[in-house]
Amino acid sequence: MPHSKPLSPHAALVYVMVLTSAADRDMTDAELRTIGEIVRYLPIFKGYDSKLLTQTTAACAEILDLEDGLDKALSLIKAALEPRLRETAYAIACDVVAADGNVTQEELRLLEMIRHRLDVDRLTAAAIERGARARHASL
Repeated sequence: MPHSKPLSPHAALVYVMVLTSAADRDMTDAELRTIGEIVRYLPIFKGYDSKLLTQTTAACAEILDLEDGLDKALSLIKAALEPRLRETAYAIACDVVAADGNVTQEELRLLEMIRHRLDVDRLTAAAIERGARARHASL
């Protein structure tokens, strides 16, 4: 089972994006496009085999279908990410939420859960959130 072995840091970051996109039960094209761009262009994904993206996404969805799946996924994510990468995880979660220009209550609640689980302090989280809003603003 995919939830029985530890995640790689790359897989954990993909899980964060999948959780965030699926939070409102509507994975929009803009969110999926943003996930693809993050994997292709951010330095944190240098060396990541993007062919694993579909497999990793499916494994995350499988975990989410389990009883307490969200809690299990968040535990796996935290275990896979050293503390210096947890702010990065929160930042990419915020980018996925901001991608479609429509932030839902479910997405905000999940961001709060991620922030708490990954021990991202409130001031840092606010700065990351503001940066995501600025990057995803449209005319």
